[in-house]
Amino acid sequence: MLPTALSPHSARRVRLQVLRGRVGLGLVAALSVLAGMTDAIGLLALGDFVSFMSGNTTRLAVAVSQVEMAQVARLALAIFSFVLGNALGVLLARRFRRRASPLLLVVAALLASAAVWPLDTTFPALVAAVLAMGMLNAVVEQVNGLPIGLTYVTGALSRFGRGLGRWLLGERRLGWRVQLVPWSGMLLGAAAGAWLQQQLGLFAFAASSGLACVLALITLFIPRAWQLAYMPR
Repeated sequence: MLPTALSPHSARRVRLQVLRGRVGLGLVAALSVLAGMTDAIGLLALGDFVSFMSGNTTRLAVAVSQVEMAQVARLALAIFSFVLGNALGVLLARRFRRRASPLLLVVAALLASAAVWPLDTTFPALVAAVLAMGMLNAVVEQVNGLPIGLTYVTGALSRFGRGLGRWLLGERRLGWRVQLVPWSGMLLGAAAGAWLQQQLGLFAFAASSGLACVLALITLFIPRAWQLAYMPR
């Protein structure tokens, strides 16, 4: 049986779906750059990860085993702040009627506050940056049904590796290769963030804040229906 040609309406719908996916992946790449940049700045300027909670969890366990209670308290509160940031991201996304722009401006404000915090008291800057990274995850949760992580890439690499394994077995499922997009974005952003921190110190967070503002402006041009598809329900 010969395949039937798509109707003009169906063809247009397919083209829009492809375009929506490409725009979504472009946004994911940019947001991952922001996450990688901020994490590298936080690690170098503050001594702790601000988005890589797997690393902070391992460091917390080590601190517990060594009875370093000040470090235990710092890392535990950082992890709690990340969870709280994710929750606040969802709440604010709903409050803003699932629009990315105002949520990104809140992220930018938190990063700006971290940039100007006095160096002799870095803990509030750490909390502000961690909250911002937690909230960032509410901007994009999926693209065309594919789960996306913005501030952590272990899951992305795992999904990529499993997809590669299925491909080697002859399965031709689509989508697994896009998991390299957030990983590549975070790698590029971390390299930029490390360089900026070496030049500016803690004030390098201002660059992350500026990038968040630019992305907030860009999202204004993304169709409303597409934003609804990207963000958490």
